[in-house]
Amino acid sequence: MCGLAGEIRFDGRSADVGDLALMTACMVHRGPDGDGLWAHGPAALGHRRLSIIDLSAAGSQPMVDTAIGLTVAFNGCIYNYQQLRAELESTGHRFFSTSDTEVIGKAYAQWGTDFVDHLIGMFAIAIVEHASGRLVLARDRLGIKPLYLTETGERLRFASTLPALLAGGGVDTGIDRTALAYYMSFHSVVPAPLTILRGVRKLPPATMRVVERDGTSREHVYWTPDFTRDPARADWSDQDWQDAVIQSLRTAVDRRMVADVPVGVLLSGGIDSSLVVALLAEAGQTDLKTFSIGFESAGGESGDEFEYSSLVAERFATDHHRIPIDSARLLPAIDATVAAMSEPMVSHDCVAFYLLSQDVSASVKVVQSGQGADEVLGGYDWYPPLAGVDRSDAVEAYSRVFFDRRWADMPSVLSREWLSDTDAPTAFITEGFGAAGAESAVDAALRNDTMVMLVDDPVKRVDNMTMAWGLEARVPFLDHEFVELVGRIPPELKLSDGGKGVLKRAARGIVPDEVIDRTKGYFPVPAIRQLEGPYLNRVRDALTDPAARERGLFLPATVQRLLADPNTARTTLGSNALWQLALLEMWLQEQGVR
Repeated sequence: MCGLAGEIRFDGRSADVGDLALMTACMVHRGPDGDGLWAHGPAALGHRRLSIIDLSAAGSQPMVDTAIGLTVAFNGCIYNYQQLRAELESTGHRFFSTSDTEVIGKAYAQWGTDFVDHLIGMFAIAIVEHASGRLVLARDRLGIKPLYLTETGERLRFASTLPALLAGGGVDTGIDRTALAYYMSFHSVVPAPLTILRGVRKLPPATMRVVERDGTSREHVYWTPDFTRDPARADWSDQDWQDAVIQSLRTAVDRRMVADVPVGVLLSGGIDSSLVVALLAEAGQTDLKTFSIGFESAGGESGDEFEYSSLVAERFATDHHRIPIDSARLLPAIDATVAAMSEPMVSHDCVAFYLLSQDVSASVKVVQSGQGADEVLGGYDWYPPLAGVDRSDAVEAYSRVFFDRRWADMPSVLSREWLSDTDAPTAFITEGFGAAGAESAVDAALRNDTMVMLVDDPVKRVDNMTMAWGLEARVPFLDHEFVELVGRIPPELKLSDGGKGVLKRAARGIVPDEVIDRTKGYFPVPAIRQLEGPYLNRVRDALTDPAARERGLFLPATVQRLLADPNTARTTLGSNALWQLALLEMWLQEQGVR
């Protein structure tokens, strides 16, 4: 887990190593254990290292492999690197390190651009061919690792974070009106390749981009999960699906223990993280470090779930760490959390993950997390209303239960000059739902949320907040083989038992029943959901700052109405509407966008 950056020029000039050094230095938090720069004519790569596999200098990056004429910079982890190494050695390749980075380079030398099909893991990869000058960029199937791009006719730059690109200079920081429409309607998600800034794009998940020395490039999507029924499993019983889910998850959890340092677990007390702990205990892991966080209650909302996380920790004899967050830490953490965001993310969970990661990073460098289970297994409450909806009505049904606000409501919030010309969010959902490979309305929603919403909300949140403290988070529920399996499960099995039914039934006898039968919980930060006192003052400061007034994104009357009554207006999914507006302004101001 690291931070990478790079540049390739198309105008005959050498890559700007000085700018690249600024970009790389901006990501020291992602890789506090080392740094490196490599340049060869028009191409250059930079790297910040978090040492997880092969802790020696031989694993440093950018990794130059003269035997195959490649330089590789990589962020993530290849869980099957040892098996791939053995396969590559059998074909004649020789290795000088024990790192997964070197395996990536040798795999590319062996299989060309098909090398990604052999990788199991999370990754953002940049490879430069020495002889041709060709650049290859690739992102993992579920978009767990980010890769941002800024491009002109003269050059292409890329980095693991958006602020790193800004640090290099020369980026168009104008706000993209289409992206703003997504932010305001699609639960603050801006789907790839867009970002909120006109001059920055992101490589979509499961996508490879090959860039030639003259600037021409091509992209292709190398993986797409299928959300239709598999004829080969037509006779499977409920129990067959439960057995398959648990076995696949066992494999996914086991894969994510690959490391040369200890691996812990973020234990919220919900079924997902509890099942990860249970499966590790079942596999013989002892003295497993687990971590849970809690906040002070506010507005009648509880701020912790220690009851359940402690129950699980006791059941499986983990080395458990309960982390109560004093209110004195919360307010300053808001600005620090915003600074850690590569893009504006409205979820109050971000602050929780930021503070949790700060404390966890003092004990371990790698953790497993339960993120992703709700999206791939139907755990959210917006899925049941789609059951039985005709496929032709799926777009409207999904938009009604998920969108924060519909197109017709935009003029009541955004100033006229910031309204986009078309209803891009609805068009996006219409196109996605209309694509082949999703059988029912629920299947279409689950596919969309797995490949879009999950990538640019929960997964990005975990990556940004853990990496702010040099902590690597691994997500077994997003093992691509697990996602392929559960995509085929009939929706009614997922939606049963109040959501994630197939997982709940499979977990019986493995995790405590109290965890399975509890009301679904969230990562609570009540002081943000119920804005008052200094938290409301921080929001007011952001929305009335001279930069916000000059920008004029939001109608002044709307802002004043929300500030006067900060906790009544909620989005469709129950988020604080005022916080959504303020968070965007806080992020823009933090990044110096005028």
